[in-house]
Amino acid sequence: MGEFWPVPDALAYLAGRWRAERTVRDLASGDEGRFAGTVDFGPLEDGGLLYRESGDFTWRGVTRPAGRTLRFLPGPDGTADVRFADGRFFHGLDLRSGRHLADHPCSADLYRGEFTVRDAGHWRTVWRVRGPAKDLELVTDHARVDRP
Repeated sequence: MGEFWPVPDALAYLAGRWRAERTVRDLASGDEGRFAGTVDFGPLEDGGLLYRESGDFTWRGVTRPAGRTLRFLPGPDGTADVRFADGRFFHGLDLRSGRHLADHPCSADLYRGEFTVRDAGHWRTVWRVRGPAKDLELVTDHARVDRP
């Protein structure tokens, strides 16, 4: 992706509902899965956003409901602090240039994320997960459905 769309305030940009389509590739085995669903960024009392992802994940021919919850809290100068539902730190998010790189160590694995904004209604995340038993790539495309 050559050009990025700068976002002065990450939380203002993300607020609302997005369609999410994810491809999960196991680079060691060659297996590939797909997630399709929605992501809702709803308001929290502290000025942050509650990220609720829900949909269906298909892996090796089996489709199951899938979802997760994160908290996006206000950071300085339009950035965000992303936390797991239980409050543990996940990563920072600075979209002011339209692109952000984030690392998250998890036990023996390293999650390396790249966030890119294409325009007012489209953004992408790419996570590479490497570790002793993991070699994954997760690519999620988001398309705006509505604003709050």
